[in-house]
Amino acid sequence: MTRNAAPQTSPTVLTIAGSDSGGGAGIQADLKTIEATGGFGTSAITSVTAQNTTGVRESHLLPIDHVEAQIEAVLEDFDVRAAKTGMLAAGEVIETVVEYADDLPHLVVDPVMVAASGDRLIEPAAEDAYEQLVGEATLVTPNADEAAVLTGIEPTEEETAVAAGEALLDMGSDAALVKGGHIAGEDIMDVLVTDDHVRTFRHERIDTEATHGSGCTLSAAIATHLGRGETLIDGVSAGIDLLARAIRYNLDVGKGPGAAHHLVETRERAARTETTEAVASLVETFLERNVGRLIPEVGTNVVGATPYAERVGEVAAVDGRLTRTRDGVVPGRGVRFGASTHVARYLLDAREIDAGYRFAVNWRYDNSIGDALAELPGDVVRVREVPTLESGVVSELTAAADPVAVVDPGGDRRVPVTVLLARSPDGLEARTGQLLEAVP
Repeated sequence: MTRNAAPQTSPTVLTIAGSDSGGGAGIQADLKTIEATGGFGTSAITSVTAQNTTGVRESHLLPIDHVEAQIEAVLEDFDVRAAKTGMLAAGEVIETVVEYADDLPHLVVDPVMVAASGDRLIEPAAEDAYEQLVGEATLVTPNADEAAVLTGIEPTEEETAVAAGEALLDMGSDAALVKGGHIAGEDIMDVLVTDDHVRTFRHERIDTEATHGSGCTLSAAIATHLGRGETLIDGVSAGIDLLARAIRYNLDVGKGPGAAHHLVETRERAARTETTEAVASLVETFLERNVGRLIPEVGTNVVGATPYAERVGEVAAVDGRLTRTRDGVVPGRGVRFGASTHVARYLLDAREIDAGYRFAVNWRYDNSIGDALAELPGDVVRVREVPTLESGVVSELTAAADPVAVVDPGGDRRVPVTVLLARSPDGLEARTGQLLEAVP
């Protein structure tokens, strides 16, 4: 029997950039990001580099006619819905892209001009050519150093970032995203400037040096979202979220800082089935072990985070909680993502300290459970102030070397609860077993 084909449709995105043999930036990063974000990636390579996680060994600029041939080959065969540029290296390459700009919809220009060390990557003549390319862009995405080169305005905070963005609009770009990764500060501030509005995106800075290729990843993600028909604000927001997660859960490869995890959101979605099954299995185990005497008045929730979870919606939980009745424990309405808020937040707070934490459950708290918790290997964190969804318990967890439980002693109409934390389902089951043995 011959099976029927089932072709899928994805928007084609063209990246015009250099090759990174280390896989963290350039064409390699672009194509991985485009595919992970829902597009079909095509490419025109401008230069070939010999590099890895520790640095660049060699770089070779391809002949202009070959760059043109690649662009034309893609355009004549594919319905290109969006395009982005990366390292163009030379003025003549930039001018070539300008010539094709009318055929490159939703053109996102990542002006790769300044290395992380602060060194200029292109000649002054090429910098002048970049101004022409900016004039053809749907969006230009410079970091602070590149914005300073293009506009003469050095972004040091929001006001000067907006001024630099407005100067880029004056050059002809439809929009500018001035990135704040190179601007000192505890948080990162990315400023999107258009003719109609200014939108500032703020997110916490991640303590890692694995940021090589971050500009490539961001611009490729935004271009793909635009190619899928999304608005500029939605595309930029989604791209920033992807990049933040790709850097936090970076890949420990090579002898240098490592690489951004371009497929991190794909991996997060792929892990949901396994996580749901693990939570469901824990529920079954707890029912078999007759955990009714551990369930507090507010009920119990069992939660599990994917290995890359950042939000409540990425935490699987019992829909409706486990509750104790005269007839025994009622297991809720199954398991779904986003079913828990408070217990999920405790787990996410623990993941801020150590992303290895993946499972949690809330049980009641009294003196007997307090005594049992003292026997657990690890630290029991006692909440001193009323936790909220905004404040959480990160500050308390930070002081613990190896948190195994968080205790909220209650008060002010709050029921006392114990939240057990674990890196695996077996760990959560074992810690619950120790509490069961201590509670009559």
